[in-house]
Amino acid sequence: MNRINYFFTLFFLCAYFSFGFQSQDKRPLLEIITEIEAKFDVKFSYSINDVDAILVNNFNETESLKSIIENLNNTTILNFKLLDDRYITVSTIDKKISICGVLITEKDQAPLFGASVLIANTTKGVITDIDGKFQLTNIPLNQKVIMSYLGFETLIFNAKDLWFKNNSCKTIVLHKKHEELNQVLISKFLTTGLQKRTDGTTVLNTEKFGILPGLTEPDILQSIQALPGVESVNESIANINVRGGTNDQNLILWDHIKMYHSGHFFGLISAYNPYLTDKVLVTKNGTSSEFSDGVSSTITMFTKDKLNQKISGGFGANLIHADAFLEIPLSKKLALHVSGRRSFTDVMSSPTYDNYFERSFQDSELTTNSNNISESNRMSDFFFYDYTAKLLFDLNKNHKFRANIIGINNNLDYTESYQDDNGEIDSKTSNLKQENLGFGASWDAVWNDTFSTHFTSFYSQYNVDATDFRIETDQKLTQTNDVLETGLKFKTNYKINENLNFLNGYQFSEIGILNETTVSAPSYDKTKKDVLLNHALFSEIEYKKNTTYLRLGVRGNYFQKFNKLLIEPRLNFRQNLSNQFAIKVQGEFKNQSANQKIDFQDDFLGVENRRWVLANEESVPISESKQASLGFEFNQNNWLLDVEGFYKHVDGITASNQGFYNNFQFLNAIGSYNAQGVEFLLNKTANKYSTWLSYTYSINDYKFGSFTPSIFPNNVDIRHSVSVAFNYDVLENLKVSVGGIWRSGQPYTKPVEGNETVQNGNNTNVNYDSPNSENLDDFIRLDASLSYNFNITDATYGFLRFGVLNILDRENSINRYYEVNPEDSNSTIQIDNKSLGLTPNLSLRIKF
Repeated sequence: MNRINYFFTLFFLCAYFSFGFQSQDKRPLLEIITEIEAKFDVKFSYSINDVDAILVNNFNETESLKSIIENLNNTTILNFKLLDDRYITVSTIDKKISICGVLITEKDQAPLFGASVLIANTTKGVITDIDGKFQLTNIPLNQKVIMSYLGFETLIFNAKDLWFKNNSCKTIVLHKKHEELNQVLISKFLTTGLQKRTDGTTVLNTEKFGILPGLTEPDILQSIQALPGVESVNESIANINVRGGTNDQNLILWDHIKMYHSGHFFGLISAYNPYLTDKVLVTKNGTSSEFSDGVSSTITMFTKDKLNQKISGGFGANLIHADAFLEIPLSKKLALHVSGRRSFTDVMSSPTYDNYFERSFQDSELTTNSNNISESNRMSDFFFYDYTAKLLFDLNKNHKFRANIIGINNNLDYTESYQDDNGEIDSKTSNLKQENLGFGASWDAVWNDTFSTHFTSFYSQYNVDATDFRIETDQKLTQTNDVLETGLKFKTNYKINENLNFLNGYQFSEIGILNETTVSAPSYDKTKKDVLLNHALFSEIEYKKNTTYLRLGVRGNYFQKFNKLLIEPRLNFRQNLSNQFAIKVQGEFKNQSANQKIDFQDDFLGVENRRWVLANEESVPISESKQASLGFEFNQNNWLLDVEGFYKHVDGITASNQGFYNNFQFLNAIGSYNAQGVEFLLNKTANKYSTWLSYTYSINDYKFGSFTPSIFPNNVDIRHSVSVAFNYDVLENLKVSVGGIWRSGQPYTKPVEGNETVQNGNNTNVNYDSPNSENLDDFIRLDASLSYNFNITDATYGFLRFGVLNILDRENSINRYYEVNPEDSNSTIQIDNKSLGLTPNLSLRIKF
């Protein structure tokens, strides 16, 4: 017993002396300040609220004043500043610290690699490493730090709560979003801001987006071309080809509004302002049953959906246009987001504009009109603009209402002056206008932990109007293509358990399309208008647990006009066989009732030759697609190997939909195409760099039963396509990106050698050989970008970006066709459309 008493006595004595010594080591800062003032004959200026209750280590009697102040700066959250030999200020102003943390999951305490850690209202940030750790230096003490990871709740900390001292980092637990079933598989895919989800969908987060070769801005439709199987055979973002499909086979949704127009400059610049766009989802196969149309792909854009309590925004300009955006809180429950962008190309030009103009309007009436009108007597004015607005109202955390508007406009004026025999000058202006206007509204409701609903409606109007005055014939030609669609969708989500979700819904749409042409001399008028109503029911079940992901769905589409029902099954399956290896299977049936007709003879000033037409189930059927893919992924040590084979059959295409430059150019026929191939991607990511190599091999053939031959290569049959790039963070705020594209030349048809033309009545036409039997030279392009970020104030920052497309200034042919030689009707002339030459661009942006 005495030994026990002795033990406890010794323990408490040790604890007492230990505590006593520790208490002597840590003393109130106010006492230390008083002693320093007495010892060194100085005065401290401070707020009692800043220094009260702060404990610091005792200073050594032999230390100098400078050493003591330096130690206080390093060990407290206060900023001690020597104004002169006598006065010292103490505050939290301008105090900058180093912060760090380790992010882990709530369930199994596993580290979160690739989570985003951003300093609020700046571009400064990092992603967590493989151990879930992050570290940032030079952070203002009162700054907010935002931590996010798709599928988890976003957390916001004060920087001072993450202060890195004594080599210790705060452990932070991220909680899962229980309503988020589809998780992120790869958090940094190709570049920062690109992520890959478990269902194979690629997510582009524009606010966190890094840089890609040649780009100065996160151009949405340019950026997705970094994905394997997605490219544009003619460099136009308005002509994106996904797995061999045509551009009109991509369903584009902007905040649930269906869009019929995607590009400014007639295809070279995305029409969607990226700075209020929050994320973009790109799906090539295995689409959710709630979506139809777009037999090749679905591109869904979502704008920012969060109400902030402080006004924020930004503005910027490049060598083509200027833009601005604002996020304006109107109250705690109401906010307004607005953006606007306009080109200044009608006021001043730049090398970038000159290159874009030459690329867009080559081979049009702006450059190939009558020789009687000299260049000095022609003048063209081109400009574009777009705007968006979004009203956000949160009734409470469970009921959210949204209203949207988006407007897109391209305008081209072309003036010709002509001097007649009497010396009088006649001047007439032609005009081409392209517009897309959309309205949308939505209501999201969470009724309990397991049941939620979503209701949305939209109105979308697209129109192209052209007025073409022809001086020599005194003829006025007007053309119109109008599309008007209204739709609504209602869906329910029932969460059966943590791993199982049940989706059901109904969608209705009414689409009307008008095509009209009038000629003044001789008088001619042609108008065609079609309307189609579609009702759809859809249902799917989504399951995810541990290593298995499965989504099974079905959609039924009923076309009232044709009394036609189309059933579309959907499959998306992924199974992890180990921590590194997974297999994936996807399949879908889809349909599309509106397609674009390409007419080179009845175009809009030779600039725009595509017009939307509606299926009539006679000359223009409803297009139907069947697609399947099988692949595997290997992911280890930030290396990703992704290989996927695909097969796609699209039936119900028309010859007029393909834009043939051959003997089928003026024929109308219904056919199909088969695209099959393999996509290969090798990607390595790290904190400071990312590099990737992608390769796509595909075979794409038409089948038109009434043509001879009936099977021949598709216009976009690109057998080999390679993309390679390297991104590197030279400094924390300086990034560089270099990359290149190489792909097989596009197919074309040449005339019969020795018999190049053929007489057809009073007309002489090109006598084409076997369709698409030749290929253009390989397309090769090298691009580079440089990005520099800088802070103006703690809440305002900017970035400067420089990009160059086609550094080697290679002259790539992107299309080739032939015309009858006007000087010799027995021969032809070859016309090549060229890609962009060496095109620099520079952008400067400020954000606050």
